[in-house]
Amino acid sequence: MNENKQRCAIGVDFGGTFVKLARVDEHGVIGARASFATAGLAGVAGWLDAVARHVDTLLADMPADVEWRGIGVGVPGFVDYARGFVHNLTNVPGWSAVPLAEMLTQRFGKTARVDNDVNAMAVGECTYGAGQAYQHAVFITLGTGVGGGLLINKALYRGAYSLAGEIGHVSIDRNGIVSPTGRGGVEQYVGNKRIVERALQALDAGRTSRILEFAGGRREDITPKVISAAAAAGDELAGEIFDFVADCLATMMASVAYLLQPQAFIIGGGIAAAGPVLFDPLRRHLNERLSPFFAERLVIKHAELGNDAGVIGAATLTFLE
Repeated sequence: MNENKQRCAIGVDFGGTFVKLARVDEHGVIGARASFATAGLAGVAGWLDAVARHVDTLLADMPADVEWRGIGVGVPGFVDYARGFVHNLTNVPGWSAVPLAEMLTQRFGKTARVDNDVNAMAVGECTYGAGQAYQHAVFITLGTGVGGGLLINKALYRGAYSLAGEIGHVSIDRNGIVSPTGRGGVEQYVGNKRIVERALQALDAGRTSRILEFAGGRREDITPKVISAAAAAGDELAGEIFDFVADCLATMMASVAYLLQPQAFIIGGGIAAAGPVLFDPLRRHLNERLSPFFAERLVIKHAELGNDAGVIGAATLTFLE
């Protein structure tokens, strides 16, 4: 490599609906973007072909003083990071036992890293975003489910077999909802779908609320964003729903805090956009569940990189080793 050149990498955020790509430099700055739909591709081979086409586009206008370092991918499933091996992607058919890093290296002739998508987001936030100041932090993403990443001694902790950080499956009820990942896992109560179900059940039971008004009168348009807007406007039911979400999260976070004693919880994802509607009761419930020795110095922060955390973090994986 020419030592006088700046390095860049391609970051790929592999979502269940869209695959987002970006050319990212060593300062976490995005130079170019691309995306394509996940559906309709011819399996892994079709995905690789689509990625290759978009990588060519991203590199087409790369400045002459920049050198392409490699490619990093964050995927929504279980990954053996050391091997770059995808065990399974629950919501993407055909992705089981895929040696993705090896396939990417063969395709591009460059360094390739593959990690769980939330780990990638955590790397981005802890390198360039809200986690820069901390040695020990826990990154949480709230959306369809609950994902986690663990920063210990300024390094991402992946566990014995690269599967650590799955805090969405931490049980908050030993007799709770059963799922393929266990019983009573927190994401079974606070995922997007569960939040909407809770609102609909309350409305069906006769609760008075402006939630339907905020959804334009259409039940099918009720989303966590709509519910949070109603809560921010003072709607009692919507406020109760987000208080419940906050209490569930605080139950999980208290256990994680006692186990790891992080300096900060950094929270991102669509539900985190609710802002004070979520964060105020979350802080209150967490304080109720922790000793002051743990709670007083514990910071709860909103993630800073937003929708770019995935591509920035995935690209950053190639700079770390």
